[in-house]
Amino acid sequence: MELSINNFGPIKEAKIDFGDLTFIIGPQASGKSLALELLKLILDKYHIVSTLKNYNFILSKTDAKNILDWYFGEGLAGLFRDDTKIALDNEAFSPKDLLNAISKPKASGQKKESVFYVPAQRILSISEGRPRNFMEYDTSTPYVLRWFSETLRVFMQGGMGNPDTIFPIKTRLKGAVKRAINDNIFHGGKVVLDKTGVQRNMKMEVAGMKIPFMAWSAGQKEFMPLLLAIYCLSGPPTQVIDKNDYKLAVIEEPEMGLHPRAIQSVLLEIIELIQNGKRVIVSTHSTTFLEFVWAFNNMRYLPEDKFKSAMCEMFEIGTNTNAACLFDKLKEKTIKTFYSAKHHTKEGVTFSDISTLDAFNEDTDISEWGGLSTFSSMTSEIVSRYTEQ
Repeated sequence: MELSINNFGPIKEAKIDFGDLTFIIGPQASGKSLALELLKLILDKYHIVSTLKNYNFILSKTDAKNILDWYFGEGLAGLFRDDTKIALDNEAFSPKDLLNAISKPKASGQKKESVFYVPAQRILSISEGRPRNFMEYDTSTPYVLRWFSETLRVFMQGGMGNPDTIFPIKTRLKGAVKRAINDNIFHGGKVVLDKTGVQRNMKMEVAGMKIPFMAWSAGQKEFMPLLLAIYCLSGPPTQVIDKNDYKLAVIEEPEMGLHPRAIQSVLLEIIELIQNGKRVIVSTHSTTFLEFVWAFNNMRYLPEDKFKSAMCEMFEIGTNTNAACLFDKLKEKTIKTFYSAKHHTKEGVTFSDISTLDAFNEDTDISEWGGLSTFSSMTSEIVSRYTEQ
């Protein structure tokens, strides 16, 4: 699957050939979210139009400006310019395709959502321990956040079997993943749905106390909506969320608020998603993910048994445990890394393929992992130089 973008908002040029697992890195405001939101708009345009209609949003059949504002956020219809060119797998896309989706909707069976999008602002999806509904947000809020929040709300109300406990749950997550999340994020705390108030809100039971959501640590609050998203995409199917509908998962900055060991727990679940046939795209500023990609690149040519043993050791998983199957034939998957940035020699943001992460490459975007390893390399060189004197 290849997305081609020219002259869209700050993005001058991008050609992203997605793998089974794709990482996108780059400074803030370098077009990462815009590119990924655009991808979802292309793939899920019929579902998005149908959703906006269901919530009584006014959609013009002759001008796509309002739907673009509803989707990207108020005032952002201008992302599309006269010279904008978009294509997915060589099939052109333009705002006119949205007008066609409005005036000529496809059969209901084709309106299913195919991209599960976890936005970077996911903490805003939970208010006082419960997911907010679609219409609680103002017009400046991007569609992906509104719909993510609504999806979690519906899932918690009707897709989890009305449980008293949200974490841990026996029927969701492999044992090793569950233990890693407990050890690195919740530290023995149990996430429950408290029924004492007017609404059922999430609280954490620990040391005989029920701690309200807003009193949790920053990392725990950031992780909770991500955990609910993982529940939607894994475990037994539910009546309200069919995980089999989703072919692609986009996860923005899953590392927010998390210790590197907790990030490894998230990475384990991402590996499980791609092993279950999902294509996963992750935007990140964390070196932990790229360290995994670097190790993967260097070890994927090993015999299967040695590769699997190395992965088990890396994630501290016993080779004879059920969780070890996470790495079966993993080396056959394609992992890509792209770097988005505004280079001094070019006008606007460009995306470049840095998948090799080769530390000896003459291109510093590749050798310094899109700038993520620059400071580490510089400090090592300075320490070495000064301590040798």
